[in-house]
Amino acid sequence: MTTKFLLPESELPTHWYNVVADLPAPPPPPLGPDGKPVGLEALAAIFPPALIEQEVSAERWIAIPEEIREIYRLWRPSPLHRAHRLEQALQTPARIYYKNESVSPAGSHKPNTSIPQAWYNRQAGIRRLTTETGAGQWGCSLALAGQLLGLEVRVYMVRVSYEQKPYRRSLMQTWGAEVFASPTKLTNAGRQVLEKHPDTPGSLGIAISEAVEEAAGRADTNYALGSVLNHVMHHQTIIGQEAKKQMALAGDYPDVVFGCCGGGSNFAGIAFPFYADKAAGKAVRLVAVEPSSCPTLTRGVYAYDYGDATGLTPLLKMHTLGHDFVPPGIHAGGLRYHGAAPLVSQLVDAGLVEALAIPQLETFEAGVLFARTEGIVPAPESTHAIAATIREAKACAKTGRPQVLLVNLSGHGHFDMSSYDRYFAGSLQNYDYPAEAIAESLQHLPKVG
Repeated sequence: MTTKFLLPESELPTHWYNVVADLPAPPPPPLGPDGKPVGLEALAAIFPPALIEQEVSAERWIAIPEEIREIYRLWRPSPLHRAHRLEQALQTPARIYYKNESVSPAGSHKPNTSIPQAWYNRQAGIRRLTTETGAGQWGCSLALAGQLLGLEVRVYMVRVSYEQKPYRRSLMQTWGAEVFASPTKLTNAGRQVLEKHPDTPGSLGIAISEAVEEAAGRADTNYALGSVLNHVMHHQTIIGQEAKKQMALAGDYPDVVFGCCGGGSNFAGIAFPFYADKAAGKAVRLVAVEPSSCPTLTRGVYAYDYGDATGLTPLLKMHTLGHDFVPPGIHAGGLRYHGAAPLVSQLVDAGLVEALAIPQLETFEAGVLFARTEGIVPAPESTHAIAATIREAKACAKTGRPQVLLVNLSGHGHFDMSSYDRYFAGSLQNYDYPAEAIAESLQHLPKVG
């Protein structure tokens, strides 16, 4: 009974997959405040040329530079596990597999894109990077990349996560990054928010505004984003490419692929390579799982909106709850974003990807069951995808249908134990964001056309 399916380093992917090549229609272009498509020169203020080229590329395959692959070899290819013990606990005929992205030095899937982003910026002569982070996984990953590739890193960390997750902050500082609780008084964007809402818990949208503002104001500094943008989705597809080879080793192929979804990077990483099969006629369901307290895909609208809170970024066509939406301080901080990746959003809008929202208590219940059966304590973000997988496995137990389920374990929860403590103490609660609050936020969408 095989539990782990391992690939040798020689099987590390040589290219990233670009889902744009297989979309049913070209992606809607980013727009400026005037409603016209943004020229590439506008992106050059905060991104290096190579990443801008990837952002607009329609080529199916993007070659991975060898120096990046050499760093990837520190932890890649990551293992694929058969969740035998979880299956037994659920008494399900389903066969459950999980791709274990928690084995990276930062403990999540995020270095899959932080390493190439730092590398391309260094190649362009950039000395510093700014970024935002929610739960801290992305901030840790960019701090790691900066340390490995010789770049300074400044991180604007959403205030509620800065307070909830102090050891993520410590890890970033260990790798040499500066970390500030956002909103701060260091930027105009931060000062504006604090003037109106001095007790704000912060949001990813606000932190993005701060990081973008600083990067745009310094010639030696660029901005790095851990999710949402096309080039980030491309970089993460090494997850699904490896998983396809590993599923073949197991003699299986998934009926359903699950990934948690905030901005969309880890969902895209596991699901997009399988979408290529779906586009070619293969029967496979792809399910993006989000919190019911931040229901971007399930209750937001597909419209043009800013990627940040104050309107510094171009307008992106995406599922959104409104750029000034501030979600509650749930413990899955990496999923507290008002928008979703344009590529993920386009596939959801086309009915080619399913979206599911799950309440907080069910996700922690799933995380505890997973830890007690498989031994790995998952990050609160990952528990959303695990909870959806457990729902499907329970349905299989009722119908007797032996489906094959694949889930992306996007990271471990070793720095999230205070969240589990609150769950065990009974102090966490479910929170469905009020419909009237979503409607109010959506009233402020920019007018396009």
